[in-house]
Amino acid sequence: MEKLERIHPNRQVMAFIFMLVLAQVCSEQTTRYSILEETESGSFVAHLSKDLGLRSGELTARSARVMSDDYKQRLLLDPETGDLLLREKLDREELCASMEPCVLYFQVSLEKPVQYFQGELLIQDINDHSPEFLNREMLLKIPENSQPGSRFSLKLAQDLDVGSNGLQQYTVNSNSHFHVVTRNNSEGKKYPELVQDRALDREEQAEMSLTLTALDGGSPPRSGTAMVRILILDINDNAPEFVNTPYEVQVLESSPPDSPVLTVLAKDADAGNFGRVSYGLLQASDEILQTFSINEVTGEIRLKKGLDFEKIKSYYVEIEATDGGGLSGKGAVVIEVLDVNDNAPELSISSLSNSVPENAPETIISIFRVGDRDSGENGKVVCSIPENLPFILKSTFKNFYTLVTEIPLDRESRDEYNITITVTDLGTPRLTAQHTITVQVSDVNDNAPAFTQTSYTLFVQENNSPALHIGTISATDSDSGSNAHITYSLLPTHDPQLALSSLISINADNGQLFALRALDYEALQTFEFRVGATDQGSPALSSQALVRVLVLDANDNAPFVLYPLQNASAPYTELLPRAAEPGYLITKVVAVDRDSGQNAWLSFQLLKATEPGLFTVWAHNGEVRTSRLLSERDAPKHRLLLLVKDNGDPPRSASVTLHVLVVDGLSQPYLPLPEVVRESSQEEDALTLYLVIALASVSSLFLLSVLMFVGVRLCRRARASSLSGCSVPEGHFPGHLLDVSGEGTLSQNYQYEVCLREGSGTGEFNFLKPMIPNLLLQDAGRESKESPHYRDSFLFS
Repeated sequence: MEKLERIHPNRQVMAFIFMLVLAQVCSEQTTRYSILEETESGSFVAHLSKDLGLRSGELTARSARVMSDDYKQRLLLDPETGDLLLREKLDREELCASMEPCVLYFQVSLEKPVQYFQGELLIQDINDHSPEFLNREMLLKIPENSQPGSRFSLKLAQDLDVGSNGLQQYTVNSNSHFHVVTRNNSEGKKYPELVQDRALDREEQAEMSLTLTALDGGSPPRSGTAMVRILILDINDNAPEFVNTPYEVQVLESSPPDSPVLTVLAKDADAGNFGRVSYGLLQASDEILQTFSINEVTGEIRLKKGLDFEKIKSYYVEIEATDGGGLSGKGAVVIEVLDVNDNAPELSISSLSNSVPENAPETIISIFRVGDRDSGENGKVVCSIPENLPFILKSTFKNFYTLVTEIPLDRESRDEYNITITVTDLGTPRLTAQHTITVQVSDVNDNAPAFTQTSYTLFVQENNSPALHIGTISATDSDSGSNAHITYSLLPTHDPQLALSSLISINADNGQLFALRALDYEALQTFEFRVGATDQGSPALSSQALVRVLVLDANDNAPFVLYPLQNASAPYTELLPRAAEPGYLITKVVAVDRDSGQNAWLSFQLLKATEPGLFTVWAHNGEVRTSRLLSERDAPKHRLLLLVKDNGDPPRSASVTLHVLVVDGLSQPYLPLPEVVRESSQEEDALTLYLVIALASVSSLFLLSVLMFVGVRLCRRARASSLSGCSVPEGHFPGHLLDVSGEGTLSQNYQYEVCLREGSGTGEFNFLKPMIPNLLLQDAGRESKESPHYRDSFLFS
C-alpha cells in the first residue's frame, strides 16, 4: 500500500472560533490515501500524526477519533503510534459496485481544543473476479439467406472488477463462418457481436456450436466461456420493429414488487409464424434481471423487487422482439426511479463534552454530523434545539454542526441540561430524528457563604458552667462540594478591653458557640463580636455576622445595707421623742442589691422588736415609723431586728439591727444603751418569770386586792397630771402590727405597759403586776369604757 497524494487547498475554506480555554482557528484540509482492496484488517494505511503535523502522544492527549462517512467504523486509529489502520478487510465491489473511482471518506476529530480533518481513502481494485456469462448457453437463429458481414449481438459477460481488471474483449473458437468483435453499448459495457464471414447453407449445415470466451485485462488475465448454438433457418425477410423506442417511464421507489412498469409493442409485417413476435430482455445485467421481468407474449414489464433510489437512480433496459422466423428488432426502455421520503435523517456525534464549568465563556459542547440518504427536498435537513436553553447551533462545513453555549451558565440556577437535537428533513411527509445530550454544569466557587441572620442575639445566665453551649450560628452556601463546605471562626475584636478568646469559643464545623468560663452579670452585662464563615473553594469566599451576647442576671448577691452601718465598732442609736405622734419617722434603712431587675427589688420587714406594737416598717422604702403614741410604760430603750429581702428566686436577705432610745425631748441628755444588749429570748424569759411572780402575788394577796386597786387608781391619776409616770396613748390600739415572734397580729386582750423609772439609766424592770384583777369585773367594765385598750395590761415600775 502507498500514499496516493495529499492536497493542501490554496485557500482556507472556513474558520471557526472554538472557545474552550483558548480560541483556536481550525482550517479544513483534506488528506488522500490509497489502498488495495482485500487488504487484511489491521494493515497500515498511513502515519496520520505525522501527516497532520501532530506531536507524539498528542492524539491520545486530545482524544482523537476517526469516523467513516458511511456510518460504519471501517478504519482504526492507533493513538500511541499515530498510525491509521484498517479495522476490517475492504471489498471494493461491495462498497462501490461499478463506481469508479471508489473513495471512502473519513473524518479525524480532536478535542481540547476541538479540531477536525477530512480524509479520503482510495480503494484500488485487484483482479479478484473472472468474467461470467449469465447464461452458459446461447441460442442464435440465423436465416440461411443471411449475407456475409451480417452482425448478430450476443449476450454480454459481467466482471465485477473495474478498469484494466474489468472485461476487455471477447473471442470465439476458430471456424470458417464467424468471428467475434467487441463493442461498447450505451452504458459503456462491452458486449460481443458475431460477424458472419461467409454465406450459410442450411442444407450443408443446419446447426453449429461456437465457444465464446470473455477475457479481462488483469495480470494474469481471467476468463469465462459460454456455448453459442446457431440454428440456420429458412428465409424470413421482415424483422420485428418497435412502435416507439426508446421508451421512457418514471417509477416511484416505493412501488411494491410485481407492479407494472410499462408495456412495449413491436410489429412484424410477415404473416404466420414469421410474423408472431416474442419479447425478451437483451444484454441485461444481473441487476436488471433481478429487478425487472418482461412477458414474452404481451411485452409487459413488471417489477420483480422493490426499488431503492439511494442505490440506483435510473435503469437502461434493452429489449428485443423476435419473430417466428428468427428475425429480431431492438428497443430500449429508460426507467427513472423517483425518490420518496423513506429515509429519516441521521445524526452522528463526533465529539462530546458532558461537563461544562459554570461562568465559562462560549464553550463547544459537541460536534456532530447530520445527513439524509434521500435526495432533493427529501434529503435536505433542518437542525434545531429547544429555544428555552442557553445553547445555540452553529453550522461548520457541509453537514457538520457544533453545539455551543450561548451565555455563561449558572449551576445554582440549573445544574443539568437535557438538550434534544432535532433533525427534520423537508420531504413529504417530513421525517424526524432526535438525539438527547445530557450536559452537567460543574460548580465554580462564585457564591460566598450567607448567614441565616445578619446578627444574632444570645442570652446567657450568669454563673454558667464552663463550656456551656450558648447558641448556634448558621450559614449556607449555594455552591456544591468543597465550595459549599463552611468553616466558622471568631474574628478579632476591635475592643482592647474584651478578651474574647477567654470568653467564647466556636466549633469550626457546625457554628456552635460555647462560653469558656462562668460569666458575671455584675462585671460584664453584654458584649458583641463578629464571626466569619469561609468556604473551601479556590479562592475561598467568606462573610461575617454580628453576635451580641446578653448576660442574664441571677440572684447571686444578697442585699447590702448602706445605712445604718452594721459593721461599726459601736452600735448606732436613733432617738425617739416620747411625745412623737403615730407615724413618726425614726429612721430610714437604706440598702442596695448588686443584682438587677426583680432580683434587686427590695422589701423590708420587722422581724423582732423589744415592743412589737410600737414600731412599724414600710415594706417598700425601709422607713421605720411609730405605730402609736408612746406611754409611760414603754421602755426607754428598744432594739429592732429588720429583714431586708430581694425578690429573686430563691430570695436572698440581710438583717439590720436598730437601737432606739426614747427621750423626753431632743434636748434630754443622751442615755447610752447598755454595753451588752440582752437577747430577745432572755427578755422573754425574764418577762415570763415576772408574770409568774405576779400571778403568785395575786393569789397570795387576794384579800388586799381591793385596796391595791384603789391605790393604783390614785397613782394613775397623779401620774397622768404630772406626766412623770407612764403615758398611755388614747384611742383604739392598732391590731395590725407584726408579732415579733412571728405568731401574727397581736390580740387586743394581751397588751402590756412598760415604764422606766425616772432617772434610771439601767432600763431594768422594777415591778410587774396586772392592772385589772379578774375579780373586779364591774370596775373592769367601767375601765373598759374609759380606756378599752388597757385591759389585761401590766405595769413596770
